[in-house]
Amino acid sequence: MHEQLTLRNVKKSFGGVHAVDGVSFDVYQGEILGLIGPNGSGKSTIVNLISGVYSIDSGEIQFEGTLLNKLSIPKRVHLGIGRTFQSPKPFTGLTVFESVYIIALQSLSYSEAARKTMDILETTDLADVKDWRSEQLPIERRKWLDMARILATDPKIIMLDEVMAGLNPSEIESSVKMVRRLNEKGITILFIEHVMKAVVNLCTRIVVLNEGKLLCSGSPQEVMNDPSVINAYLGGGMKHA
Repeated sequence: MHEQLTLRNVKKSFGGVHAVDGVSFDVYQGEILGLIGPNGSGKSTIVNLISGVYSIDSGEIQFEGTLLNKLSIPKRVHLGIGRTFQSPKPFTGLTVFESVYIIALQSLSYSEAARKTMDILETTDLADVKDWRSEQLPIERRKWLDMARILATDPKIIMLDEVMAGLNPSEIESSVKMVRRLNEKGITILFIEHVMKAVVNLCTRIVVLNEGKLLCSGSPQEVMNDPSVINAYLGGGMKHA
């Protein structure tokens, strides 16, 4: 594996608060890398810096050798960078099929876009509700419609920002299978999550942030047994459910 995404001494402040303070790490092509930390540790800020929602104050972010620092969000999407949002907003009034189809149609003919849309809906377990209005979907399937729309852009890497939040154990289990299925298609995953059972099941490496700084990194076993990680999570209050 080689480095697909690299962050070097990345910093971002809001007023006097150092949301991200000199963070460096690599994401290797084809892996599922966990990015964890307590609330306010800088995880979502990192996602917003990589995707272009925020500009960085200093440091470098590169994707497959291309410096991202000054690239627009559409250009980053064109490079193959996708991300979900913690609270996905459905396209009100559109069906599940239409919500994905209009994105696929931007680069394909009508028939090709229709075929691609159905393939994506099969992958994301949404084919059986393709004619539902997107706002009718329950929370789990609304999250995977968000994922389906990203897949329509042909991403090379997807940043999953707390996609397990609000799900019950059965939904978490099915979502873990979904993430693994996407990764098996060759898509790199940056997995930002509080549900530690899912993180340990999916990730080969984990990066831990705390108060905007890199706390530690390593295998799931190394990270879960690191005293500094346990202390950061308020004496072991990690969510294992």
